[in-house]
Amino acid sequence: MASRSTSSLCATALLLVVVSWAASASARNFYQDFDITWGDGRAQILNNGDLLTLSLDKASGSGFQSKNEYLFGKIDMQLKLVPGNSAGTVTAYYLSSNGSTWDEIDYEFLGNLSGDPYILHTNVFSQGKGNREQQFYLWFDPTADFHTYSILWNPQRIIFSVDGTPIREFKNAESIGVPFPKAQPMRIFSSLWNADDWATRGGLVKTDWTQAPFTASYRSFNADNACVWSSGSSSCASSTSSSSDGNAWLSEELDSTGQDRLKWVQSNYMIYNYCTDAKRFPQGFPPECSMS
Repeated sequence: MASRSTSSLCATALLLVVVSWAASASARNFYQDFDITWGDGRAQILNNGDLLTLSLDKASGSGFQSKNEYLFGKIDMQLKLVPGNSAGTVTAYYLSSNGSTWDEIDYEFLGNLSGDPYILHTNVFSQGKGNREQQFYLWFDPTADFHTYSILWNPQRIIFSVDGTPIREFKNAESIGVPFPKAQPMRIFSSLWNADDWATRGGLVKTDWTQAPFTASYRSFNADNACVWSSGSSSCASSTSSSSDGNAWLSEELDSTGQDRLKWVQSNYMIYNYCTDAKRFPQGFPPECSMS
């Protein structure tokens, strides 16, 4: 009995080692997925690739971009924003294509004085046209811990979510003449930079450089449900419909619970919506604003 028990324990231990190795071999990390693009050492990949930090001081900010380009995806990243007095700083996290008629899907986090809430600024560009800003306060302190900021981008809609709660939906409105980002592959970018000429109360509050360096942290990137674009073709080309279980996100939409949570956020935490800014659009609101 003892020998059989011992061999069983050995087999179990070996299995655990194999499973652990397979998990670590398949786990993504920042070394594999991203390139640091600027900042002269102010951006760092740490903890064997599990953590990335961007820093800003008076001389420079820093930034990174994804190695892959994507044409549609469900993309998650956990961020912990600059703590303390972050007034004047902007942490940008976004998808963008190249060229003069680029597409872009933006999160920008506008810093503030200690104790005042961050402003989460969102925007969508299609064929070089943006001006679709919506801004929110968050219902938690985004500097105290990591939170998940997600973008669902499929041919029908773009949904911005925070910790799984949808905060904004931008629907495909090509039927009424509004271009939609669906033909240009985009990389993921992030940067931390000084924008005290406009970021905090329209530039009234300046960056306090005695608080530098300012640091934002990133972890748990996930783009498993995304179409990688390479050499002119998509990794999803053979199965671009929702008939494949693995690509259900390509036709995902908000269910009734998601719609209720979206309304909750927009009723309680939205502080600016371009679709209600009559002074900005005296000739009438953009056509997509008429969509429910």
